[in-house]
Amino acid sequence: MAVSSPLLSLPFMEADGERVQSALLRAVRTRDSHLNELAAHLILAGGKRLRPVMAIAAAAVGNDKAVSDEVIQGGIACELVHLGSLYHDDVMDEAATRRGVETVSARWGNLQAILAGDFLLAKASELAAALGTEVATLLAQTIGRLCEGQIEELTKAFDVSRSVPSYLVSIEGKTSSLFSSSARIGAIVAGHDRDEVEALTNYGAAYGMVFQIVDDILDVIATDDELGKRAGHDMEEGVYTLPVLLTLTSDSTDAIELRDLLGRPFTGNERDKALQIVRTNSGVASAIETAREYVAIAETECNKLPTSKATTALHDAPRVLLDSVIR
Repeated sequence: MAVSSPLLSLPFMEADGERVQSALLRAVRTRDSHLNELAAHLILAGGKRLRPVMAIAAAAVGNDKAVSDEVIQGGIACELVHLGSLYHDDVMDEAATRRGVETVSARWGNLQAILAGDFLLAKASELAAALGTEVATLLAQTIGRLCEGQIEELTKAFDVSRSVPSYLVSIEGKTSSLFSSSARIGAIVAGHDRDEVEALTNYGAAYGMVFQIVDDILDVIATDDELGKRAGHDMEEGVYTLPVLLTLTSDSTDAIELRDLLGRPFTGNERDKALQIVRTNSGVASAIETAREYVAIAETECNKLPTSKATTALHDAPRVLLDSVIR
């Protein structure tokens, strides 16, 4: 379900988007034609490139000028980490499609998908290293946080007693950290002062939290057609996200029925029953309120930044994202 972001409407973003795409393809080019095909598979499938967009917008704060090639390089380092994690996710999830095309694992097998994902992470590290020790260290730490977040989620699979703090820790690692690092890298490479770097880092973290909570809400309230996949997929996989967890903790007979449906793979029409319970109880509304708290944090951080079109777009982006699930 596509949600337009104010960040994508910045006047310089179209040209910079083309620079990002070209740089991504150059970054993964090797002497091996088959590895080229594997590594470029999801790049050619498209995507909004929100992590490079975040780096570019952060770099443009206060000036609204075209960013340097080094900022683009930092942005695509973050995007390559994201893509590498998707290759690995698709292996773990046994996913057949991603972005409307076959996954690398479905087309070429798990072994090649894992190696291709590792290659993308290696190329990301190479790009970051060329930008200096601070950026290289930050990206390495971010990859570690992605793994920590994913492990937290995996170890709580099918766990109906999973806590909200566990969920928040997981998405801070697997989603928020990379948005935060994208903003920080853009700010560092652009030469912003340290107060601005810290504000943009905090902004990226809050935006990432809104992004993932909204995605998890859409998984339970949107239709299969809107999502381009089966609604409730996370519940099917045993991943109990914020709207589900908040429904489980509500004081209602539906919460008891939902708990009885979860804790194991669905059979028959149990997915539809579980979706109906989540959609008609307070969990979704409560999850929206949690996301709203992170929107407020992001806006507060933006208020610390100099006035510019990029600052305004950053300020508006989390609220626009949240509005997409308020019905």
